[in-house]
Amino acid sequence: MSAPMIDVQDLRISFSDHEVVKGVDFTVDKGESFGIVGESGSGKSTVLRALAGLNEDWRGKVRIGNADVPLKRPPAFFRQVQMVFQDPFGSLHPRQTIDRILSEILLVHGIDDIDGRINRVLSDVALPQSARFRFPHQLSGGQRQRVAIARALIAEPQVLLLDEPTSALDVSVQAEVLNLLADLREERGLTYVMVSHNLAVIAHLCDRLGVMQSGKMVEQCTAEQLRLGDIHHPHTQELRRLSVALEEVAE
Repeated sequence: MSAPMIDVQDLRISFSDHEVVKGVDFTVDKGESFGIVGESGSGKSTVLRALAGLNEDWRGKVRIGNADVPLKRPPAFFRQVQMVFQDPFGSLHPRQTIDRILSEILLVHGIDDIDGRINRVLSDVALPQSARFRFPHQLSGGQRQRVAIARALIAEPQVLLLDEPTSALDVSVQAEVLNLLADLREERGLTYVMVSHNLAVIAHLCDRLGVMQSGKMVEQCTAEQLRLGDIHHPHTQELRRLSVALEEVAE
């Protein structure tokens, strides 16, 4: 049996003297999508930022691919692992064109065929070529998030870390972006870790999920178990009860 693409063991993160992530363990197989769900302050986004290399102050063991991940990531790590943030407007430079935003990643990693790669990735995320020379404020919220996804994909990573990637979008656009992410994962064999407070969103995109409460991952289950109510921890049951959209996902 092959090793998982992501293996997290006893991950602990503290801010000052306050431990906010308290011994979290989970694995994600290659090509799998794993969701982390929890209320605000549960520690879910803190876990994701540690995986992404945005927080270098953590303890435990993290392996991505076949290598242990150091606290300070080498440049090659950021070609293998990319992150899509919650707010596409805040994560895109407002004074750079989409062309500049996308080409910058390729220049940093020394990747050639910039023109061809930008054209292909815009097509992959269903954006018109005319978007290439626009600025972020000239695009809709859904289009900006597609640019953010394109930026994450253009260096051809193996892992995408998704931080509430649809929460800033209208409900009608959310489904489009989730379906796009599902298609891209299948086409490219990508591995996803996505955090969200929304169980319905997690169940739509993820094969398995972990439930966070007060810095601990209190339960792991499959999306199917969640739909059927085959869950055990009271907090998971409460989140499911409160998720009015979950029944729509199951249909």
